Amino acid sequence: MEKSNVTDYFATNVFNDEVMKNALPKEVYRSLKKTVEEGAPLDGSIASAVANAMKDWAVGKGATHYTHWFQPLTNLTAEKHDSFLEPCGGKAIMRFTGKELIVGEPDASSFPSDGMRKTCAARGYTAWDPTSFAFVKEGTLCIPTVFVSYTGETLDKKAPLLKSMAALDKAARRLLKLFGIDCKKVETTVGPEQEYFLIDEEVFFRRKDLVLTGRTLVGAAPPRGQEMDDHYFGALKTRISAYMRDLDETLWAYGVCAKSEHNEVAPAQHELAPVFTTANIASDANQLTMELMKKTARKHHLVCLLHEKPFNGVNGSGKHNNWSLTTDTGVNLLDPGDSPEKDARFMLLLACILAAVDKYQGILRASVASAGNDCRLGADEAPPAIVSVYLGDQLGAIVDSIVLGREYVPKKAVPGSIGVPSSPIFPIDATDRNRTSPFAFTGNKFEFRMVGSSASVADANIVLNTIAADAFSDAADALTGAENFEDACKNYTYALLKRHYRIVFNYNGYGPDWEEEAKNRGLLNLKTTADAVPEFFRRENIEVFTRQGVFTEKELVARADIALEYYAKAVKIEARTLVSMMRQEVCPAVANYIAALCTAVAAKRAVSDKIACRCDVSLAEKLSSMQEELSSAVDALEAELSGKEEKLAAAQKAARTVIPRMAAVRELCDGLERLCPSDVWPFPSYTDILYSVK
Repeated sequence: MEKSNVTDYFATNVFNDEVMKNALPKEVYRSLKKTVEEGAPLDGSIASAVANAMKDWAVGKGATHYTHWFQPLTNLTAEKHDSFLEPCGGKAIMRFTGKELIVGEPDASSFPSDGMRKTCAARGYTAWDPTSFAFVKEGTLCIPTVFVSYTGETLDKKAPLLKSMAALDKAARRLLKLFGIDCKKVETTVGPEQEYFLIDEEVFFRRKDLVLTGRTLVGAAPPRGQEMDDHYFGALKTRISAYMRDLDETLWAYGVCAKSEHNEVAPAQHELAPVFTTANIASDANQLTMELMKKTARKHHLVCLLHEKPFNGVNGSGKHNNWSLTTDTGVNLLDPGDSPEKDARFMLLLACILAAVDKYQGILRASVASAGNDCRLGADEAPPAIVSVYLGDQLGAIVDSIVLGREYVPKKAVPGSIGVPSSPIFPIDATDRNRTSPFAFTGNKFEFRMVGSSASVADANIVLNTIAADAFSDAADALTGAENFEDACKNYTYALLKRHYRIVFNYNGYGPDWEEEAKNRGLLNLKTTADAVPEFFRRENIEVFTRQGVFTEKELVARADIALEYYAKAVKIEARTLVSMMRQEVCPAVANYIAALCTAVAAKRAVSDKIACRCDVSLAEKLSSMQEELSSAVDALEAELSGKEEKLAAAQKAARTVIPRMAAVRELCDGLERLCPSDVWPFPSYTDILYSVK
């Protein structure tokens, strides 16, 4: 396909609004639009017309199959393909019914459910999500769906995300009504920035740890890492530029508005950022983006790594979740305007969000918990595991004035210049950014920077939407019927800001004193998944989800158990891989090198080369000693991998015993790597991996 003009092929693989308007009867189109835009119940009588039009369009795009595309509790998507073909009088016809569009039936017992579905009880359903456009991918019509069990429990990430969006919409509109604003819908908009690494596939397949776990479990630091800051925003290498262009064109054809891309801080690290869209569309698009990033990389003989910390000692990869609230009339509710201190509506919404983040900081941290993200948080450009909110100079000063009784002096955006007459005049914002903050206000949105690069953005946004909805509901309850609404609103806002002021931190999250200060403030410091996920079991945290109709208690507890189980399994797989690499690759290579050194010693003694002899003897002795230590450390690690504990105990053991033993093995292995010649070492070094792409 000629791709000289982006607008000619943008969203050509998507059964979007324009396609539907042209393909559907007017009354069918109007009915479907009402469902999508106003949340009206889907009229089942239009399903056949939609299905037939969708099939005709997809067949015209080369599709022969359809699939209900859903998001089980694996951070991945799932597909079961069925063909459009049906036998007809010895021939075949292409047919797709309304029932096939609306509902599918995958095997629910084979996906994570923590017992909500027993192995013998296999039935589950995928149900069409008309708010997300269908698309054609590799000859298959993909229909975004939710996934539920036979008994009605949600088994996916889409259904609770939609429920959380509905809860926030309802609560926000109720609150806005008190200000005389009667909009039809409030939507959460999300823009997830995606960080990733690209490495040559040849070195990838020579590293068992990368192949099996997505990260390097050992590896001595290269002589040059990211300390020169020369990779960040640097000129793109030829292969990387070709990959990014190919990826852009691929994503654009799927209607994913990839907007900006650049080199990130670490060697071989990059970032892709899309345009904001509604939370459920953004979640679908990001899942598709991650899949296409990996597939496109292989076309260029590259491998895309989405692990949060594939390389020790360099920048980790996150997925900054930019979150905001917008009405159907286009009003951004988190836009502070020129004088936020005078905007009662904005200040109330801000206070509610601060209260929600403070009150439910534990589940917000738990929403991003994973084995990979535990390696990233608190190091190398990632925020700490302590949840706090950065408001910036302007809003920070306003809140300080309210809570601390200080005088507020408004700070306006002013024009700036570099002092050269010919240079352009540019605006200086009223506030700066804070890259060390987990939850930072950045102009007209909050940037939740704790989300891991491989995670589904649905999890974090489910929690954000739910806790915000709860805070808005509390505010509406308190202010409805107030005799003097203006005074009641001001007093309620001020009370929230004072009560939850501890969550505001406008300084360096990497500072040495922050952990102690956070502890004194009563903030949580949940450093591992084993520490964070149990927050979902707390009664007050269960109740916020049940109160807002997002999860039942059974669903929430099951998801927490699944998260703990996956964490323990991930750590155990890493540990087993590490044991295998040490015993099958590193130890034999080091033993052979020691033998070679001993042979060399004998030869040098024969010619009386005493100095070289002493050096070889010293190195051989040192290597032998370190190898014995390594062997003991590997034995100790392997001893921890037997036995079967219940989920929380297994996760705690993984965090507190297995991971420290893995670190001990790594330290010894990396020490041996520094002493061995590169042609002796059994797999590619960090230098080979990070600098192999030209």
